[in-house]
Amino acid sequence: MKKYFGTLFNGLIKENPTFVLMLGMCPTLAVTTSAINGIGMGLSTTAVLMMSNMFIGLLRNVIPEKVRIPAYIVIIASFVTIVDLLLQAFVPSVYDALGIYIPLIVVNCIIFGRAEAFASKNGPVVSLFDGIGMGLGFTCAITIIGLVREFLGAGTLFGIDVMSGIPGYTPASIFIMAPGAFFVLSVLTALQNKLKAPSATNQEAACDSIACGGNCASCAGSVFVKNKEMVEQARAAAEAQKAAEKAAKAAAAKAAAAEKASAGTAAEEKAAAGQPAPEKEGKGE
Repeated sequence: MKKYFGTLFNGLIKENPTFVLMLGMCPTLAVTTSAINGIGMGLSTTAVLMMSNMFIGLLRNVIPEKVRIPAYIVIIASFVTIVDLLLQAFVPSVYDALGIYIPLIVVNCIIFGRAEAFASKNGPVVSLFDGIGMGLGFTCAITIIGLVREFLGAGTLFGIDVMSGIPGYTPASIFIMAPGAFFVLSVLTALQNKLKAPSATNQEAACDSIACGGNCASCAGSVFVKNKEMVEQARAAAEAQKAAEKAAKAAAAKAAAAEKASAGTAAEEKAAAGQPAPEKEGKGE
């Protein structure tokens, strides 16, 4: 159970897809004009993440390696269609507000990233918890951005007017326009960097020092960001291998020096043993 809750917490805090991994920027910037829109988009993505992760975890040993990406697309698109029809039927206001961004969940890099990096390598239950964690982390992040934009740009919170009673107050409408999304996200990211919180823009080391080398263009396995734990494990393994090679070289050098010293000592002993021999022969004569 601890494993499942650890996976859940990982998506919420340690590897938040928006604030830490900086994935899914298109819906993050486009639909967060209000907190309600953020919640609607986040929960829709969470539902798709949960179900697609679970099904990919179930079918991971059945899907052929060469066609795994098309298979993931079919699975994800099926659940996106279900979510799209449910929103249209039961929450038409949210459906109208989100518009084209609901069908575009199919190509959301958060969902593809978790399918490739996690669900395809783990069982259905832990993959389900990973989907819940990542989905809720995404929901919280875009809801926070939506709250800030709505408050600054319209003077409301969840559609409730909270600033109209202040004399002379004029909303900064730019915050509910496209540039406002960049302003809010950049300020939140700057705060992360200032507080040294985990973030894609606040790395502990340069890209060329990570285990994979940071060369995404030549990556043959996946185009998505690897889990930090996986990178740290690979880095630790690489460092351990280097340490073992260094120790082996030192041991070989030490053995060679000992062998050389032993050969020198043997030569000296042989030379010392050969000197009295002529004297003995002379005495015998």
